Amino acid sequence: MKTAALGSALVSLACLFSITAFAAPPTSQDAAKITPDMIQTASDIPAKWKQPQGNFDYVKRDVMIPMRDGVKLHTVIMMPKHAHDLPMLLERTPYNASGMASGNSPHMADAVWSGDKDWADGSTILVWQDIRGKYKSEGKYIMTRPPMGPLNPTRTDDTTDAWDTIDWLVKNIKASNGNVGMIGSSYDGWTVAMALLHPHPALKAAAPESPMIDGWMGDDWYHYGALRQVNLDYFSGQMSKAGEGESIPRENYDDYTNYLDAGSAGAYAEANGFKQLPWWKRFAAHPAYDAFWQLQALDTLLVAHPSSVPTMWLQGLWDQEDIYGAVHAWEALKKAGHGANNHLVMGPWWHSQINRDGWNMGPLKWPGNTTAQFRRNVMIPWFNHYLRGTPLPTPLPEAMIYNPVEQHWDSFSNWKPASEQQLTPLFLQADMGLGFEQPKGGSDSYVSDPAKPVPYLPRPIPQKNERWRTWLVQDQRFVESRPDVLSYSTAVLTTTVKLEGAPIADLFARTTGTDGDFVVKLIDVYPGSDPTDPAMGGYELPVSLDIFRGRYRHSFAEPAPIPANQVQEYKFRLPTVNYAFKPGHRIMVQIQSSLFPLYDRNPQTWVPNILFAKPADYRKATVTIEHGDNGRSAVLLPVAATR
Repeated sequence: MKTAALGSALVSLACLFSITAFAAPPTSQDAAKITPDMIQTASDIPAKWKQPQGNFDYVKRDVMIPMRDGVKLHTVIMMPKHAHDLPMLLERTPYNASGMASGNSPHMADAVWSGDKDWADGSTILVWQDIRGKYKSEGKYIMTRPPMGPLNPTRTDDTTDAWDTIDWLVKNIKASNGNVGMIGSSYDGWTVAMALLHPHPALKAAAPESPMIDGWMGDDWYHYGALRQVNLDYFSGQMSKAGEGESIPRENYDDYTNYLDAGSAGAYAEANGFKQLPWWKRFAAHPAYDAFWQLQALDTLLVAHPSSVPTMWLQGLWDQEDIYGAVHAWEALKKAGHGANNHLVMGPWWHSQINRDGWNMGPLKWPGNTTAQFRRNVMIPWFNHYLRGTPLPTPLPEAMIYNPVEQHWDSFSNWKPASEQQLTPLFLQADMGLGFEQPKGGSDSYVSDPAKPVPYLPRPIPQKNERWRTWLVQDQRFVESRPDVLSYSTAVLTTTVKLEGAPIADLFARTTGTDGDFVVKLIDVYPGSDPTDPAMGGYELPVSLDIFRGRYRHSFAEPAPIPANQVQEYKFRLPTVNYAFKPGHRIMVQIQSSLFPLYDRNPQTWVPNILFAKPADYRKATVTIEHGDNGRSAVLLPVAATR
């Protein structure tokens, strides 16, 4: 023990000696070598850093633009150096205006995000603005703030904010020619549509891209009453803080399991703190299409307050988030007699893909970069015509819609709204057949079990999921063999069947439950083998699909229980197409009662608010689809030609 203690003491002494030697003060000889420039007592971070920009080809400004009520909105302005007499392009966003021009490059085209690179060629002043209450803007953030009126008793909304912003820009940006265009996708497309309700005189052209127009009928929040519950992450990310918030934490990698274990969507939301969100309280209290939703429907408002601003309504044919908005806004305006200054464009794209590369849509490959070609050959020349007076190389047609089978753009001088279409029934037939002839009778049944809902993608389905963008073109063979999915198919086609418009699902069905959902998919079944692209052999490509909540079969505003075991008609519109089913292919229609976890589960028993269904409310139901004397179920097709 004494030896050990002695050893320990020697080690301690050695350490002390070492520390003392290290910490010894400098000698007078060392101190003589210290010069004043070596001594720094202030912070090495300057009070204000200024990046030299002598070689930059643009000037960027951050300004706070005052609104009529005194609230100031953060705005980023990027001007080409030596700009003179240039138009301005404005985007209003809840997604961080600074982030849209965050690149630290001396070249304007390299400093902006992908959606603006083609604009950053020195010919346009680019402007991005944080909407009220988001990021660096003052004021209160309200999700898709309703227009002034019954739901908004203040004297400001996103219409007045756009007006005040444009007014400030034309008065204070001396390098501009006084003309402004607006552009933006998704929520940013919604801000463009809001600006059109009472546009500033300087607003000369607008392009809402995949805009949120009606969140209940078919854009982000619901589709015909079925909740798109994966957007609960958007709620927490958007409203838990002024900047970017967090998504809901996940217990499991697979969201199919997460949402199934949670029970109802409302239980899942409130277990994760949503009672703190004022938007959630309003949202959850209005599951039906009542005044809360009706008074915010922008297609109706745009007709009530039509503008003369030339407007290009853009949408993807396979837009997984806002497939409803642009086409319905355009149709409403055309039907009301305002078609002259409104144009419809539908590309072969997913949501907001117009702002990125467009070489393909999932497995579908195009002969070029469709988005870049469209921006450079159509969109920018169209804007330039109205913003700087340059001639249009080709007048923009009433509707310009990509033909994904023949792989080219089709122009239409008279594209008909869905309500004016001539429709041809494609009837469900016996033995899982499908044909244009009248069915001879019969029915088919399946058991829909809420405990085993049909997934919208092959599992696992993680929350951060690259397949989300292209799920609408997912090969449907992964569910075809499920007993709760009915698949009806034509014989192999010998002629081309060309569709132009919106198919209509028209089902006659009975269920043992008192509520239920109906998913209808119109599918192109490829030939069994393809030597040029083997992966596409037998591919079941969804062309158009949607979901309908049965309680709304008579009224979207006043839901009612489904009478058990009684045939009811469920008729609803599917997304618009410009598609050709070719010889050698088959047309398929699939029917099922869930699309999970994208949409919340229907308990299949009547409850006042499905958001808060209890575990005991979820029950199996036998669903029977009629195709005979009790009802001739069909998909009504906008057949333009057969050849």
